[in-house]
Amino acid sequence: MTEPETSPLTTRRSAIKTVAGASVLAGIALPHVHAQDNSEIKLALVGCGGRGTGAVKNALSVSGTLGPLKLHAMADVFEENLKRSHETLSKDPQVGDKIDVTPERRFIGFDGYRNAMDSLKAGDIVILTTPVAFRWPMFEYAVEKGLHVFMEKPVTTDGFTARKLLEINKKAVEKNLKVGVGLMCRHCKARNELKKRIDDGAIGDITFMRSYRMQGPVATCFTPKNETDMSELMYQIKNFHSFLWLSGGSFSDFFIHGIDEMCMIKNDFPIEAKAVGGRHYKTMERNGKIHVAVDQNFDSYGVEYTFKDGTKAIYEGRNMTGCHQEFAAYAHGTKGSAVISSASHTPAKSRLYKDHNIALNPRGVPENLLWAFPTGDRGANLEGNPYEIEWEVLIDAIREDKPHNEVERGVAASNVTSMGRMAAHTGQVITYDQMLNLEHVMAPNVKELTMESDSPVMPDGEGRYPVPEPGILKDREYQYGVTAGPAPAKPSPEVKKPA
Repeated sequence: MTEPETSPLTTRRSAIKTVAGASVLAGIALPHVHAQDNSEIKLALVGCGGRGTGAVKNALSVSGTLGPLKLHAMADVFEENLKRSHETLSKDPQVGDKIDVTPERRFIGFDGYRNAMDSLKAGDIVILTTPVAFRWPMFEYAVEKGLHVFMEKPVTTDGFTARKLLEINKKAVEKNLKVGVGLMCRHCKARNELKKRIDDGAIGDITFMRSYRMQGPVATCFTPKNETDMSELMYQIKNFHSFLWLSGGSFSDFFIHGIDEMCMIKNDFPIEAKAVGGRHYKTMERNGKIHVAVDQNFDSYGVEYTFKDGTKAIYEGRNMTGCHQEFAAYAHGTKGSAVISSASHTPAKSRLYKDHNIALNPRGVPENLLWAFPTGDRGANLEGNPYEIEWEVLIDAIREDKPHNEVERGVAASNVTSMGRMAAHTGQVITYDQMLNLEHVMAPNVKELTMESDSPVMPDGEGRYPVPEPGILKDREYQYGVTAGPAPAKPSPEVKKPA
């Protein structure tokens, strides 16, 4: 089955206008989708892994001051995921009394998301934390049902899903639905205060930025061949970080935050990317044995992004043991430099320096320090939790009918991340508009998948999956189709940038 075509999409520049707490809805008279009272809002969780469970806890932790909120339904393709998530949430002393998911509202299977949303009423909230391949059909159904949405990042992996999501979002805007996207760094108090100071000229004009996530193997980014009783499709979903069609791989799922916070500080999204990357020794230890990893990821990446004004931003990512580790982002200007973040996602420990000699120890007070986001007694975190703040913004927008739709910005951040990934995987320079308009679909027929379906990507006879071949496959990141095979004869034509 061929996926339906979408209309021309929003450009990079329009996405820049959508900022945290604001949207294209401002100034437009729209229907109110939830009464401004203290009525209970129900939640449905679709995708009951660690991030989904965490998102529910975040939502329910802040709901007390913003009116009653309860978890009403859950859905997943793995029964054990749903059971574990439900048990974890029910036993949590902070939110356990807000879990009201009876057995008949626990849904297993690829149609579970529909059943979960059907149990809600218009104006309730659905949380979408499945692998991103399923994001657009789930978002489509949520909008059809009149539900507000929180969706995890990334929100797209390719041009088709970017165009599809933006098309669906037009209907969300028409219905005045509030939509949050899990790029929580945009809601960080420290980063926003840093951004204000940089916007006011604290370090002059930005000339260069750099960001790093250098770590060992994380989550399911390394996967051995399938020697389990699971089908290929279910095995891949279980190990979704390893498969580009499902998640955009480790690059999209883990690196998007560091890339997006540079875009946040720059107030722009880059126009092109060139990159390098490679597979070195793809091995992993599991149950005391060393296995060869057969996933689709590179284990190291280096990307040079270029903004419209010529400013460069470097992103370096690595998933390898025994190597230098760093999880931070920096900005350099004509008058000084900035630490955007220096301690994972939170706390950011943002600070400014009068020159480019950045002190890596945030507890030190060197002479060149201009400003640092304050800490409490004994280093207590005063930044708040951005994972909770993003929920405060969303729930408040629903209760008070404030403009809030982060889809355009989420698509832009995801597209920028995808173009860096594709640049590394193909060995080509990839532009923003080229990525946005690519025709081939990484997850074809995703709406029609069942428990018995083959995966869109199947292994060869030795259990290996098709991997990127830079310089050989130039127009796509791996050989699409049911099995690995030769590269296509000619590249897909680029769709021209819409007027």
